[in-house]
Amino acid sequence: MLLPTAATATPATAAPAVTCTSAKTGLAAKLSQDIAAALNGRSSMTAVAVYDRRTNTHCELRATQAFDSASIVKTTVLATLLWDADKQKRRLTQREVDLTTAMITKSDNASTSTLWKQLGVAKVKAFLQAAGMTQTVPGSGGYWGLTQITARDQRKLLTLVAAPSTVLTETSRTYIRSLMQRVVSSQRWGTPAGAPAGMTVHVKNGWLSRATHGWRVHSTGVFTSNTANYSITVLTHDNKTMTDGVNTIQAVARAVHRDLNPTTYSTGRTFTPPAVPQEVIPPLPETGPAHPAT
Repeated sequence: MLLPTAATATPATAAPAVTCTSAKTGLAAKLSQDIAAALNGRSSMTAVAVYDRRTNTHCELRATQAFDSASIVKTTVLATLLWDADKQKRRLTQREVDLTTAMITKSDNASTSTLWKQLGVAKVKAFLQAAGMTQTVPGSGGYWGLTQITARDQRKLLTLVAAPSTVLTETSRTYIRSLMQRVVSSQRWGTPAGAPAGMTVHVKNGWLSRATHGWRVHSTGVFTSNTANYSITVLTHDNKTMTDGVNTIQAVARAVHRDLNPTTYSTGRTFTPPAVPQEVIPPLPETGPAHPAT
């Protein structure tokens, strides 16, 4: 099992600056300031990656910091399956459609384990190479939820989902977005918080509690409309509770949505996870037999 060494050595209080660039005058400075303000006083280790195609805006904070993936690796599993099927010039079987639908819309762990085993780590690595996700390391021994991810690589994946490329076909991209759009309501917290009412929301979240680094709580989202196409990734660990992680993510998301959509920002739009998460995940053992659920 690979564990992020930098997270152990770097205290959450030693926060680096948020760095943003943009083709739109003044936007980079505003995003940098507002994301930093949203994180002020929060104790979790947080990484952020934002990309807005319309204004060619990029924002990063700890973008190369490694985190246990928890369930957001499921988007990578789906993308790998579709990429591999395209290479074989075949469509998904009905079984694969059923498994991928449960994996993304309900974050079903058993379906993910089945697909992870079917693909094998070698194919996942091959997709990661094709996607340029050089900082992502698949979990070993069945620990797909302990895949090591970075915010920068998640931004690369979301860009492939949101825009044409040579890696994923239009059919594959549409399928991924359609499942992320249909995620059950109890799992639509996180990066969608503050999105304008007319925005189409595509989201995948993950959460996992372990003895080290407490709660990992992550959220990735793609947001599209006739005039918008952007993605937000927020990864966190060292949260005392799941709610702490959700609140941190949503504070960042509201700042980003507000700055990218100053006239249509939804001030009243709020997302709260259930008191008991629908995807109940037992703590993974630090040693001993692998438990793939995350």
